[in-house]
Amino acid sequence: MATEHSRSSARLMIAPAVFVLLVWMLVPLIMTLYFSFADYRPLRATFETWIGFDNYASFLTSSSFLSSIGTTLWMVGSILMITIVGGVLLALLLDRPMFGQGIVRILVIAPFFVMPTVSALVWKNMFFNVDNGLFSYLFKFFGAQPFDFLSQLPLFSIVVIVAWQWLPFATLILLTAVQSLSSEQLEAAEMDGAPALSRFWYIILPHLSRAITVVILIQTIFLLSIFAEIFVTTNGAFGTRTLTYLVYQRVLESQNIGLGSAGGIIAVILANIVAIFLMRIVGKNLDN
Repeated sequence: MATEHSRSSARLMIAPAVFVLLVWMLVPLIMTLYFSFADYRPLRATFETWIGFDNYASFLTSSSFLSSIGTTLWMVGSILMITIVGGVLLALLLDRPMFGQGIVRILVIAPFFVMPTVSALVWKNMFFNVDNGLFSYLFKFFGAQPFDFLSQLPLFSIVVIVAWQWLPFATLILLTAVQSLSSEQLEAAEMDGAPALSRFWYIILPHLSRAITVVILIQTIFLLSIFAEIFVTTNGAFGTRTLTYLVYQRVLESQNIGLGSAGGIIAVILANIVAIFLMRIVGKNLDN
């Protein structure tokens, strides 16, 4: 009886928080779903409550839709590759004893706590600025013309900015996995004459596989909604318009709430498909 009573009390105490959370999540989603079937353009004083699937058809058949999907996938894949490879290398480096190890770890993890807008502004003005940026001064120092990264290599520039911010997260997860590796296995392999590369490939990397899949899952879910870095640096120009930014343009710049809402629902559906697919992969990997 005491156990059942405590469970009922726990459910009663968390019920308000669950209710607020559901309302916070469901109300915007329901409103977006409602507007996606309406012709709602405030600047033209147009509001037709039901036009069927016209908004979905217009969004899916637009020339910008497929290009935004391709840009999103290219960005996410590139950022994942940089953060995973860099995270593994940094995790192995930080696991070794060094002077000021705690301070070094804090400095490596610090970029993750910087807001995306702030990090994008820092990179745009301090590094990529063609007139006063650090890279421009380096080009001039070596006798070369300054290079405008944001207009000539816009996708690469945004990938670098976002990867710089997410690299600490991958490093932290992978460092935890590296520290859980038994040192006896590595010592035994070293005593048997296995070179460092073989020890990494056959012992360390398989041990990190679960942590890597978790990093891929979490980062992919967040990276599918890249927006702030694009808004601050290129404003969607030069082929940097992702699916999220395309929805923003349809809602705010074109003032077509119905079309943008349809795009938002499509983005949510695609993101959930990707998340379910990745969760299945993670689940299989964790079961092995």
